[in-house]
Order: sequence, then C-alpha cells, then structure tokens
Amino acid sequence: MTETRVERMNHEIASTLRDEELKRLRTSSYADLLNYIDKPLSKLLNGPDGEKYQIETQVFWDTKKGGNIRVMVSVDDGGWTSIKPSSGDFIISPAGSFI
Repeated sequence: MTETRVERMNHEIASTLRDEELKRLRTSSYADLLNYIDKPLSKLLNGPDGEKYQIETQVFWDTKKGGNIRVMVSVDDGGWTSIKPSSGDFIISPAGSFI
C-alpha cells in the first residue's frame, strides 16, 4: 500500500498574504480597478515557509454595472485547499470610498 502525503496549507501565512494583497489593491483607484472587471488575475508567490501560494484576484460589479465594484482575493496552496481558500474582499464606490 502506498502512503499518500497530504500537504497542509499554513493558514496564518495564507491570511497574511491575502491581507497584504488586499491592502495593496486598496491603494488603487476605482478607475484603475475597472480595468480588471471580469478578468481574474492569478499569481504564485513563495511564502516565508518556502511553500508556494496561489493568489487569485477577482474584480466584479457588486450589484449593477456602473456602480460599486467588489474586489476579492483568495489564497490557497494550489491543491485541495482551492476548494476552500483563505478569502477576503472590499467594496469601492465610483466616488472612491470604501463601503
């Protein structure tokens, strides 16, 4: 019988990476974020533990086109944790204020 090695994502590191990405994105203007509507972005980062973390960013209309937009960031290890990643989001209005 073959032993299966199960990777376990470090949720503390994933949460820190998520929060850093959200903080970075919050410095973007509403107009800049509009460029990413319905264009998911994905990148791999090496965490401080030497493991790879996948960061996905999605930007979409919160309720209606031309209104508030929601920015969501999810972090996982590219494996089974992609089913339930560490996620966070924020909403920004056309005036640039956070909801």
